[in-house]
Amino acid sequence: MTDDQTAVKERQGPLRRLRGADGGFDRTLIAPMILGSILNPINSSIIAVSLIPIGRAFGAPPAQTAWLISALYLATAVGQPVVGRLVDLYGPRRLFLIGTVLTGVAGVLGMLAPNLAVLIVARVILGFGTCAGYPASMYLLRSEAERTGHDSPSGVLTVLAVANQTIAVIGPSLGGLLIGLGGWRTTFAVNVPLALAAFVLALLRFPKTSARQGSSSTASSIDYLGIVAFAGMLVSALLFLMTPRLSNIYLLAIAVVAAAVLAVRELRTRDPFIDLRMLGGNLPLVATYVRSVLAATVSYSFLYGFTQWLEDGRGLSASTAGLVLLPVFGTAILVSTTTGRSPEIRGKLLFGAVFQVVACALMLALHAGTAIWLLIGLALVMGVPQGLLSLANQNAVYRQADPARMGSSAGLLRMFSYLGALISSSADGIFYGHTADTSGMHRLALFVLVVSGLLVLMTVLDRSLKRVGARMDKAGKPENTPN
Repeated sequence: MTDDQTAVKERQGPLRRLRGADGGFDRTLIAPMILGSILNPINSSIIAVSLIPIGRAFGAPPAQTAWLISALYLATAVGQPVVGRLVDLYGPRRLFLIGTVLTGVAGVLGMLAPNLAVLIVARVILGFGTCAGYPASMYLLRSEAERTGHDSPSGVLTVLAVANQTIAVIGPSLGGLLIGLGGWRTTFAVNVPLALAAFVLALLRFPKTSARQGSSSTASSIDYLGIVAFAGMLVSALLFLMTPRLSNIYLLAIAVVAAAVLAVRELRTRDPFIDLRMLGGNLPLVATYVRSVLAATVSYSFLYGFTQWLEDGRGLSASTAGLVLLPVFGTAILVSTTTGRSPEIRGKLLFGAVFQVVACALMLALHAGTAIWLLIGLALVMGVPQGLLSLANQNAVYRQADPARMGSSAGLLRMFSYLGALISSSADGIFYGHTADTSGMHRLALFVLVVSGLLVLMTVLDRSLKRVGARMDKAGKPENTPN
């Protein structure tokens, strides 16, 4: 037995005693993993059909209600890597439980909100509260792989991806149904039972001892200065992105200074918040993060921009708009379940990116009188990349990331995805004025057509994708994963 294998066994000792060593993946973890990881996408997507009713209730135009999207993603973009790093240090249980409590509190606050400002605060709390679910799930997948000595079943990764895709797409339909039953406040109230169920399941099933927790993983291991510099850089840059005006150029200056502080700090500290040296030596992982931004920008522009146009430009009700998007859900599920067990990633990325180009081009042909069946056809086309891209990027990170930093690597993946969501939210505010009309939707379509073209180009040029997921070593670790 090598020294590395001995170290892994020593780290896994407490977890082995808790779960046994029968060599099988602990499937009791799947339910809380899935429920926790969908809390963020359900709140990301369900708001799509709520924006117009909320705007009407408070007399707010799309440029103001867009902050309901931006607030959640701003909080999540900052929180995901931070919580992911804490998961690496302390294990998923306590971070997961704290997050579900915050999610429930945000649901109550949003349900009772008297104005738009309070709703935005509720969305910020939701952003932080839903940060732990996905990093915790990816961490547990890698921990189970180390505990059993085998790579986690590809079906589990697929189930996790499909659950997130399903919720992201079915969210508007669910939101339309809830709004029809009890108004837009029900889209916030739904968080209360979901958070409660996630809390109970995690309390009962998540291991109390972290696989990587040890005497060195104390509060002194947390890179507080790195976290502050990272948050300052990201918040400043994203605030400028949401309001890209010359008068706000000072925000970019703050972002640049914070980025410089972050770089100096992370390169000098022994246990950095973001391991820049690791990222610099793992360019395939960096490329995956960039592809995630591009894919998410197109996906969320369709989810939010297209949905608002369906209600304002096409004149559909919130419930009908949600139903029009339902075929995206069906197609995404079919595509993900069909291709999920295949370890090959490059083909999924390329095929999904090409279908995004087609969908964006079709948006240019829409007008106020477009038949419903054509709108449904567009939804079917968009379901293909929805089912392929997030699954492929998730699997790429699982294969490419350092296992010791799986929580923070997964958090960074979500952060970059939500950066794409923020870009799409900013684009909505730029291309739509007081209403989501057809001319604004066409300008949005041209923008995402360029972005999807960049995704195709980047996928074609990345030769490293041919090796990702091809082979695993005897310990279940990807052969091309850095030490």
